[in-house]
Amino acid sequence: MSVLGRSALVIGLSLMAAACGRKGPLIYPDMLIPAAPAAVTALQSGSSVKLQLTLPDKDRAGRPLQGMAGVKISRRAAKTGLTDVCRSCMTDYRLLETLYLDHLPVAAQRLRSHLVVIDSDVSSGNSYSYSIVPFTADGVDGASSTTVDVRMAPPLPAPVLKAESFPTEIKLQISTQSLISGRLLGYNLYRSSGAGARSYLPLNGEPLQGNEYIDRTLERGVRYRYSARALFMPATGDMAESVESDGVEGMLKDDE
Repeated sequence: MSVLGRSALVIGLSLMAAACGRKGPLIYPDMLIPAAPAAVTALQSGSSVKLQLTLPDKDRAGRPLQGMAGVKISRRAAKTGLTDVCRSCMTDYRLLETLYLDHLPVAAQRLRSHLVVIDSDVSSGNSYSYSIVPFTADGVDGASSTTVDVRMAPPLPAPVLKAESFPTEIKLQISTQSLISGRLLGYNLYRSSGAGARSYLPLNGEPLQGNEYIDRTLERGVRYRYSARALFMPATGDMAESVESDGVEGMLKDDE
């Protein structure tokens, strides 16, 4: 084929590709669904289970996700210690709840892409596994998260929390009873303000190692309410939170 002929062929193929609308590599339909939730965890919190996850912001092809509407949470329950339970058998899971992000129930809270869900319909002596699937406003289900498990043990008693107010800070003192079994890892401190709902996310990023916490990230004239949970490692080997302490209140004092 002559040079002129080869040039004409290349131009023709280019025009055919443009006419077909092909502008990049082919994306299969199963890659256009929401990606799986990330950083999924399940933690015993008192007599409940606290689920935490990061909502996806991209589809499976890595493109920005449009129309994210909510998540579907499925759960499997079994007696702790059973050895014939198949973790990968999704037929054993039952839909626990469908959550819409624009109308979350009291047992769920969202902070930007972080979602916290409390499951109170659980019992000591049982193990629970959870799988979470995002869905769009068009009703398209996304990829399922990895499954997470939690073994429910009798909850440890709540710590004791005291608050003392000063002109520029509030000092909090936490103490707990001796653990019957397990190892104390620290404390989680929770704070709410005004008429706001109590937070399911702790104020501290890492477990508090000491018995004292000084809160200086406060606004004058605002009343704050605090509670605490002990974080421990029981004999089961699963990290867990104790029952929540009684709430205490405090607000910055006027300068003396």
